[in-house]
Amino acid sequence: MRAERRVPCRGLALLVALALAAAYQLAGQDAVPTPAPAPAPTAAATTAQSDNAAAFKEFTVRVEDYLTLHKAIEKKLPAMKNKEELPEMIAAHQQALARMIREARPHARSGDIFTPAARGAFRHVIRGVFPDPQAAAHATSRQRDRAKEVRLRVNGIYPDAVAETTFPPTLLQKLPTLPDELAYRIVGRDLILVDTKANLVVDLVHEALP
Repeated sequence: MRAERRVPCRGLALLVALALAAAYQLAGQDAVPTPAPAPAPTAAATTAQSDNAAAFKEFTVRVEDYLTLHKAIEKKLPAMKNKEELPEMIAAHQQALARMIREARPHARSGDIFTPAARGAFRHVIRGVFPDPQAAAHATSRQRDRAKEVRLRVNGIYPDAVAETTFPPTLLQKLPTLPDELAYRIVGRDLILVDTKANLVVDLVHEALP
């Protein structure tokens, strides 16, 4: 009787194991790792965002009210024909506009535009961008005269030749958008709202920066 031919079992098992290992390796190379889910905002963070949004909306309404006053007063003044007017004429127009705005809001004080809620929201956002004094000082470095101490008040003239500072774009993107007639400025640790056409301090937040 002829003996039956048998395939060694051990050799076959080894070949199957090698094939499976190669398949798993190829599958692992093609697989895209699943990113970890972003942590959900805490209840406190959600509440803070909601409060900030409400405060910024209130601030924007106050800004619009001021802008209405500004435009009504500006219409009473002779129009500036172009930006190439004589410096004396530009300065005279600016001074007249500032004087008339002060006369229209003689009792203006800090908090008229930056309400208590808005002040809190601005401080919260600013300190979220610049959590420590060193970072804030570096990002808002004084461009001009560092020796002079600047004291600002609502309805006062903004001393542009002394107090101009850089305003970080990263911070500007997180604050309410202003009309062309107004701008944010930083002097020391204070946030200033300036009427750029009248060069007038409209409102300010003391110690807005850390």
